[in-house]
Amino acid sequence: MKQNKKSCDFKTCFLCRECMSEWIPAIEACKKNYHFKKGELIFKEGTGLKGMYFVNNGLVKVHKKWVGDKELIVRFAHDGDILGHRGLGIDMIYSISATALSPTDLCFIDLDFFQKTLKVNQGFLYRLMLFFAEELKISEKKMQNLAHMSVKGRLAQALLSLREKFGVSESGAIKFSLSKQDLSSFVGASYETVFRCLNELVEAHIIELSGKNIHVRNEKELKEITEINAPQMVI
Repeated sequence: MKQNKKSCDFKTCFLCRECMSEWIPAIEACKKNYHFKKGELIFKEGTGLKGMYFVNNGLVKVHKKWVGDKELIVRFAHDGDILGHRGLGIDMIYSISATALSPTDLCFIDLDFFQKTLKVNQGFLYRLMLFFAEELKISEKKMQNLAHMSVKGRLAQALLSLREKFGVSESGAIKFSLSKQDLSSFVGASYETVFRCLNELVEAHIIELSGKNIHVRNEKELKEITEINAPQMVI
């Protein structure tokens, strides 16, 4: 990590978008900009919460310890997204880790200024509350899927969610280059099992692989796989 002279545009990130315009000069005075290299750890699970990070540009994986020495990728963050908010609470401890997947520029504000921002900016507080609620729903669904959905179903769901979040390139590939190992950690399964399921989808002409690029060729069938494998609601 190194301090970055390059500043944000005060329009892209979640903080600047949702705060009142009168608060922007305070953000400019208090923020710090950092650059992280690909593979560099931004913060570590279990360490004390120092503040919030906002992605100016780049790509970050948010992950936590899983079974044994494996990791589970909770989500991916890119331009405009917030990092570190999962550490808020009574203990103020980062409950997850964050690692740059590409050269990434981040804006950092310390915890004290963040708390002041919450008190002053009711609009930002409200939007953050909605964001927390949505994240909770997504996390609960992912935990349910891990327990009850097949690996193939989880893989299909992961590909659809990545396509929705990052869009597609002109060639039709998901606009997000991801290693097979990270894809396995996102799905919550072994590398070998995910690799086998990918090959099955390729053989069925549902997706096409080109290096790290994944093309969804039949979105309808991919959705059908998630529906067939979806866990049944228990009342």
